[in-house]
Amino acid sequence: MFGLLDSLLDELQDISASPWFYLAILAIALLDSVVPIVPSETAVILGGIAAGQGDLNIALVIASGAGGAMLGDNMAYSIGKRFSVRIQRWYNAKPKRSAQLAWASRQLATRGGSLLLTARFVPGGRTVITLTSGITRQGRIRFVAFVILACAVWASYGAGLGYFFGNQFKDDHTKAFLIAFGTAIGLTILLEIVRHVRRKRKGEHEEDAAAVLAG
Repeated sequence: MFGLLDSLLDELQDISASPWFYLAILAIALLDSVVPIVPSETAVILGGIAAGQGDLNIALVIASGAGGAMLGDNMAYSIGKRFSVRIQRWYNAKPKRSAQLAWASRQLATRGGSLLLTARFVPGGRTVITLTSGITRQGRIRFVAFVILACAVWASYGAGLGYFFGNQFKDDHTKAFLIAFGTAIGLTILLEIVRHVRRKRKGEHEEDAAAVLAG
């Protein structure tokens, strides 16, 4: 899989110095949100590398990646909402798929925005979450707000990796992908720790309030 990924990205790297690469980044980020075939992280990183070498503009690289990702995430939401009955029927056809959909629905109900943020860094995972957001009719305004934040952070991170550390990644796309994926895991763990601490403190405050009322 990584061999095929490197081959595809070698071809992208050959055109990464061209102004047309902005459009390529946007298109790949959009496609990856709906049909996760080529991880768009690496395309954004390649754009960052080209910007670091003076061939592209780093702000436009970030805007292209974030813009394509936003469009793709909203497209996935619309697909989930428009074809929710058919998609749910497909998921419910097998217990494992049904369990995945139920898990995503529960997580969205409890974690919502933080899940959209962390899922943006996980190829494939973001598609499941954005589709499920549409299927379960999550609030569109709230969804869009978190998607804008998530995509902006994601694109800035990927482009920044390429811009500042390009020499380490230009001949090793697998490393770039693994670092981006590792960041997603680390961010997820950090957010879960924060949620756990906040939930614990909230529980303690509720207990104190109950004790006061009882006393």
